[in-house]
Amino acid sequence: MTKHIIKFVAAACMVSALVSCGNKKEEAIVAPQGMHVLDLTRYGKPFAIFVPDTNAAKFEVIEQPSGALEIKVGKSFALSINEQAADIALRKQDIKDDEINKFKNYIADEPNAIFWESEITQPEYHFVINQKIGGSEYSFEDLRDPESNPLGKDAIQKIYDSCKNIKEMKKENHS
Repeated sequence: MTKHIIKFVAAACMVSALVSCGNKKEEAIVAPQGMHVLDLTRYGKPFAIFVPDTNAAKFEVIEQPSGALEIKVGKSFALSINEQAADIALRKQDIKDDEINKFKNYIADEPNAIFWESEITQPEYHFVINQKIGGSEYSFEDLRDPESNPLGKDAIQKIYDSCKNIKEMKKENHS
């Protein structure tokens, strides 16, 4: 039953993403292989993001009281979207000063994005990305689950790539 609901929601998201383009000259958003387009406008976010195929994994979108939006697909995709930019310089200092989760190196170090490796007892990978979309600032970061092992580098890379490739959903103007 739940799988059918998830399939229906995923199909509805795809159809709404395609229909929202209407007869405009804009191209439909095409997701990479194994990914789906998740339109987040129903959650008040003016963009879509790529998420893994939701047919084979549990799919959740959780709206937090803080305004953050958490997206989880199975055990290999967990993302938090915040409605303000993160202070990248402060985050870098916190990462460097962390006495428990020891910083190893940056995989990506850009003005609006960092992706790093750290270690407590085994390697961990994390990222923070700031994006300006539709005049508003958002930050995206991997969502850590203290109840399970950290996600591997490939899983974090997939989430990072999805966040770097956010697609703004334009509102239609009927002037």
